[in-house]
Amino acid sequence: MPKDPIKGDGWAVASLTDLGEGPGFRKIRSALGVTAFGVNAVVLPPSYQTHGHFHERQQELYLVLEGEIEFQFGDDERHTLGRGGIARVDPKTVRRLRNTSPDAEAVYFCVGGDGGYVGRDGTNV
Repeated sequence: MPKDPIKGDGWAVASLTDLGEGPGFRKIRSALGVTAFGVNAVVLPPSYQTHGHFHERQQELYLVLEGEIEFQFGDDERHTLGRGGIARVDPKTVRRLRNTSPDAEAVYFCVGGDGGYVGRDGTNV
């Protein structure tokens, strides 16, 4: 059963299981109050393939958390990434994802944004 994130003054914590069950999107941005970039996790059912899509402005970074996922890019290049695999995809590049397992779910984490790198702005306390 989904649970609400725990929130404090300037922070929020949750787990992916807190945000939903079964296949589909885990809306991390809205649940945790992220405002600087888009972020979701997605659970793909066995053998599921997504529709192709691209973005107008948003570059995306994918991280495979569980299983193996085949990434197909606009030029028909394909790469299968397992747990810990990462892929950067520019906005206009069409991408499709496919869970290569016929028997198990696959999970990926995706961060997207536009506007550039902030740089080192940390301050010790």
